[in-house]
Amino acid sequence: MAERSFTAEEYAGEPVVYPQLQILDLAAEGRAVTEDYKNLVLNRINLHCLRLAVFEGTYPWHHHPGSDELFLVLEGCLIVDLADGRELRLGPWQAATVPAGMMHRTRTEGRTVNLCFEALGAETVFGDPPIRFQR
Repeated sequence: MAERSFTAEEYAGEPVVYPQLQILDLAAEGRAVTEDYKNLVLNRINLHCLRLAVFEGTYPWHHHPGSDELFLVLEGCLIVDLADGRELRLGPWQAATVPAGMMHRTRTEGRTVNLCFEALGAETVFGDPPIRFQR
């Protein structure tokens, strides 16, 4: 995956899969993903969104300058590496929030399905990994 920044405007323009007052079948959405990586906006909540992320592997180091990011794992194991050296290991039905501006990356142990809650137009800025992670 090529590293680049995604502007708030690019993210704000993403299509929303389910409008309000429509039932979301999260299990079916997760099963339908066959790619190694898929991240889509399922629903909009005020100025925030509910994203479904299905992936296997490692997502690059990045931060969101203006938005917290909450991860809720539905299936698999999601590991959130933080720039200060901490590791958050989330299993099914576990959640954690990364504060706005904190450099982090996500990686998995096998296929993982998780939900993310963040600002709808959250800017994503990719960056170099902290020195302790450069191997």
